[in-house]
Amino acid sequence: MSRVAKIDRKTSETEVSIQLGLDGSGKADVVTTIPFLDHMLHLFARHGFFDLSVQGRGDTSVDDHHLVEDLGICLGAAVKKALGGKQGIARYGAALVPMDETLCSAAIDISGRPYLIYHAALSDAKIGAFDPALIKEFFKSFSDHSGITLHINVHYGDNNHHISEAMFKAFARALHQAVTLHGRIEGVLSTKGSL
Repeated sequence: MSRVAKIDRKTSETEVSIQLGLDGSGKADVVTTIPFLDHMLHLFARHGFFDLSVQGRGDTSVDDHHLVEDLGICLGAAVKKALGGKQGIARYGAALVPMDETLCSAAIDISGRPYLIYHAALSDAKIGAFDPALIKEFFKSFSDHSGITLHINVHYGDNNHHISEAMFKAFARALHQAVTLHGRIEGVLSTKGSL
């Protein structure tokens, strides 16, 4: 079974194309016109062993918000599509990732019920030209469109770049664990019989 999905989204504000392979080797080709987000998506692919191709552009002359949000929407939709009926997946995943002075945990339930818990004490200081407040918007859009319950908790940290890296690495590792096929699971891992 090939667990690959392609999602295209075009609005009056953005144009995004994402191809995602869940059973990859961590290869990434990402061009979004937002350099810091490109960096985070490269980390996501590498640490989650996902093959990821992203092309994105939008009205960043106004603000990065629309493009960041739509990238989260498309990545979430790609994960959902690639999972198909979710047969045989581990369903749950969790990771604890340090990045210098920062420690972050991420926990995932591929439940069909989108929910985001996000605790990250990022300062208002920009990372290059990137507004770190948009990271929450990315994860909210991802959760809403993947149908995934996602908890991200930064236990401590001072540097916005380190905090962001720890979040994306923990997210990637938790998602990798949750989408992994488990030979002992028949159908889906739910007493209801569906996810």
